[in-house]
Amino acid sequence: MPQPRILVVEDDRTTADLVALYLRHAGYDVSTERTGDGALERVSRESFDLLVLDVMLPGVDGLAICRAVRAANGPPVILLTARVLEDDRVAGFDSGADDYVPKPFSPRELVARVAAVLRRVPPGAHRELTAGPVRVHLSTRAVTAHGRDVELTSTEFALLVALIRRPGHVFTRAQLLAVLPGESSNALDRTVDVHMRNLRRKLELDPSAPALLQTVVGAGYRFMGP
Repeated sequence: MPQPRILVVEDDRTTADLVALYLRHAGYDVSTERTGDGALERVSRESFDLLVLDVMLPGVDGLAICRAVRAANGPPVILLTARVLEDDRVAGFDSGADDYVPKPFSPRELVARVAAVLRRVPPGAHRELTAGPVRVHLSTRAVTAHGRDVELTSTEFALLVALIRRPGHVFTRAQLLAVLPGESSNALDRTVDVHMRNLRRKLELDPSAPALLQTVVGAGYRFMGP
């Protein structure tokens, strides 16, 4: 069995190195990021089994990352933060966190919490996605549709992963924009429309009558397997 992959997102190098040291000693494959933008980019192109995420980060903050990961039905998230008030905890769980660890913290307890979350969400659950005729290999970023290989841009890949993880679920354009790498919060709704048109051209048997990537009038988009 491959080692569970964990991304530690923490702007303080000492803290990041300490967390990574204890997690590696416990047998996990650990990567680190020091900015929110870097974390979103990594999550969009790589497969992780769990995120350990600071809240106060340069660029995109941890709560926004947590919401984006949850909207895409991504890996579980443990928030590791100096924000310890009740309102902060509530905001963290409302953003989709699976656990909340306040600073200062015990590295051994954090490792135990990681293990507890991974027992609920088995490692590897986020490495391959299949729905209808589409298969997505998250670790290699390989995509097949109707038995043929499909080449996607990083933006198209992130959009497809978000949709295919929740077949039938209607995503608003704002939710889809939140999971796209490199898109600012000021991006227009038609940005998603352009990417969806490109995805349909690559994935659908008949892009003019899409069976997989459906528009829900007045709401957004959804992925529907046949």
